[in-house]
Amino acid sequence: MTHGGRNPKIDPFFRKADKWKEEFERLRTIVLDCELNEEFKWMHPCYTHNNKNIVLIHGFKEYCALLFHKGALLKDPHGILVQQTKNVQAARQIRFTNVQEIDELELILKSYIDEAIEVEKAGLEITYKQQTAYTVPEELDNKFVEIPELKTAFESLTPGRQRAYLLHFSQAKQAKTRESRIEKYIPHILDGKGMND
Repeated sequence: MTHGGRNPKIDPFFRKADKWKEEFERLRTIVLDCELNEEFKWMHPCYTHNNKNIVLIHGFKEYCALLFHKGALLKDPHGILVQQTKNVQAARQIRFTNVQEIDELELILKSYIDEAIEVEKAGLEITYKQQTAYTVPEELDNKFVEIPELKTAFESLTPGRQRAYLLHFSQAKQAKTRESRIEKYIPHILDGKGMND
């Protein structure tokens, strides 16, 4: 962990990058100019202030991005923050497809990073949706009535596992599909497992 300087332990990530190599290096320079600590978390360069995650550099097939851990709390006067999926509550990305975009936004990026640091200094927190804010599909309610131990097992799961199941089940448009998804995961739920366990 290096304050405002390159952390040599993270150099291999940047050296090995096939795609977005130049973009990653440019983002790294900009973020380090903001005097954050450079660490390696979730297999990506992560930048922290007083051990609080501020921003992460990551790449995808179509774009690379700066991911602000509490991006939902930023003002975003330039309208450049993107919610990765509708289920992401806190994080927001600024996406890039080339170095020129990064260079053009350098001062704006630094202002967003500075604001993200101020959010942490102020101790601001995201208000997450409560588990009850997620709809329990009718088909799952019916199964709970049919198999009472299923409801008990479901309620014993961690909130994250419950949410993953509810989202997966609810995303199916047809009742038949929802029913088959629920049937498939009944043994997992009864065993106290999440979808991917």
